[in-house]
Amino acid sequence: MYAIIETGGKQYKVSGGDIIFVEKLDVNEGDTVILDKVLLFSDDENTVVGSPYTDYKCEATVVKQGKDKKIDIIRYKSKKNEKKHIGHRQPYTKLQILSISK
Repeated sequence: MYAIIETGGKQYKVSGGDIIFVEKLDVNEGDTVILDKVLLFSDDENTVVGSPYTDYKCEATVVKQGKDKKIDIIRYKSKKNEKKHIGHRQPYTKLQILSISK
């Protein structure tokens, strides 16, 4: 049994017990989140495709709020004495999928 969910403008294929990293959600660690934007649900007997979403819901718990590794952006123009260094750390939410139900 698996589902394709949408959160943060991205789509994720999930099943029960999976751990996924999504764009930062405004929730606390340990809270339960209901992800209701389920695009597709499939089990052994049938497949349900939404238009755009199905009636299924995905329940997940927040494991951690954190930041990714630092990405370094360096701009350099030769012979112009011009250089710029920028760093960025993207925030994320780590979710553990508990169940997918109707």
